[in-house]
Amino acid sequence: MPIPGSGLAKGLAVTLRTMTRKTVTAQYPDVQPELPPRTRGVIGLFEENCTVCMLCARECPDWCIYIDSHKETVPPAAPGGRERSRNVLDRFAIDFSLCMYCGICIEVCPFDALFWSPEFEYAETDIHELTHERDKLREWMWTVPEPPALDPHAEEPKEIAAARKAAEKAAAQAAAEAEAQAAAQAQGEAQEDQQ
Repeated sequence: MPIPGSGLAKGLAVTLRTMTRKTVTAQYPDVQPELPPRTRGVIGLFEENCTVCMLCARECPDWCIYIDSHKETVPPAAPGGRERSRNVLDRFAIDFSLCMYCGICIEVCPFDALFWSPEFEYAETDIHELTHERDKLREWMWTVPEPPALDPHAEEPKEIAAARKAAEKAAAQAAAEAEAQAAAQAQGEAQEDQQ
């Protein structure tokens, strides 16, 4: 059976313990806080990667992403080929007054067009100004931190290995062509000197 008044004594003990500690005040406007690397502040758009697949808008539980696009006809890549059509982004906007920062749009984007930025100071006096169009989302993209470095002992990604091999092959082929061209030019000069 508890002693009467023990709860009050424990509460006062906690109060006395915290009274003796030094208080720490965050000097927020003057000193920026140290944010964790994966802070969810605002969403940045890397427009070049967006293919207007609409996955982000369809998966958003708040329906706060607005996308408009039109189709353009692309000429054939090779003679005799057929024309293709592709989507061109006209509008990409996110209404941050509705967004709940769940990150589903970033997770479902198959082309890495959306990224988290740790920036959090974008309060507005008018709620209508919290709808950021694609130019404002592009500005947030430059505040996105670099991804963490890969494990130095990890295997090289297949995509990077394939790209590196293709670049090395192209460089070797260009060097061989330049060497052959220099040899042909030297041989031509030697024949002119003999005549």
